[in-house]
Amino acid sequence: MNESRKYNRSLHARISLGTTSDDRFMPEGYVKAFAEMEDLVLTEKLDGQNNCFNKHGVFARSHTSTSNHPWDKPMRERWELIKNDLGELEIFGENMYGVHSIAYDNLESYFYVFAVREKDYWLSWDEVKFYASMLDFPIVPEIPIVKNLKELYNEKINEDRILEAWLSENLGMPWEESVETSGLLGGYDPNNNKACSEGFVIRNKAGFHANDGTIPVAENEFNNLFKLVRKAHVKTDIHWTKNWKAAKLIDYKKHNWHAYEYLSN
Repeated sequence: MNESRKYNRSLHARISLGTTSDDRFMPEGYVKAFAEMEDLVLTEKLDGQNNCFNKHGVFARSHTSTSNHPWDKPMRERWELIKNDLGELEIFGENMYGVHSIAYDNLESYFYVFAVREKDYWLSWDEVKFYASMLDFPIVPEIPIVKNLKELYNEKINEDRILEAWLSENLGMPWEESVETSGLLGGYDPNNNKACSEGFVIRNKAGFHANDGTIPVAENEFNNLFKLVRKAHVKTDIHWTKNWKAAKLIDYKKHNWHAYEYLSN
């Protein structure tokens, strides 16, 4: 029986634009808390399905039962190869096999790691990269940080403006403009072929418990991680599960575990 808990809820930055009625925002004062962290990690948010590999199987959002959707097939076959190496580790990443609201031209894998949990502890980013490499998975695209948030933080300035300035420093443009580019994996809207990317995730580079009390969030919510999503991001509808299409890889023959002939029609 799987006793692990599902991925904690990631909250939106207060300047995030792609929210729905079910989404929640980080509480006031969160930018100061992140500025006080030793180091941060900035990654591109990929448009896939949140999947987890652990010794019990492959899971999506719920960890009460394994995920058995058609678009999970490459994940289940990959799990068979690594299940005996996982131990207490849980590998979380984006399942990119089914195209959602964004398609990608430069996918090298159907699974991109963004977090690793060991029991109730989320490992540091360096450890995430270590285990991803050991299991032969890529990580989600990491954006180099050239200006630390702590260098820009000023209690006299609105924290939303500070976050916007920090993102611009590291992205080379306002974040709202950056999500209108193809990002680091060649993202585009499959409906009109217009370049786009989903958004960004900012996390504490160090390891952490999901909720250590630093920021007042709910027990099932992260306080060492938050996200920003582009405006009107979700383009899929209730028919997606019947009409979904498989993603293409840049060179699928290099990756034996996903060298399948069922590429998109």
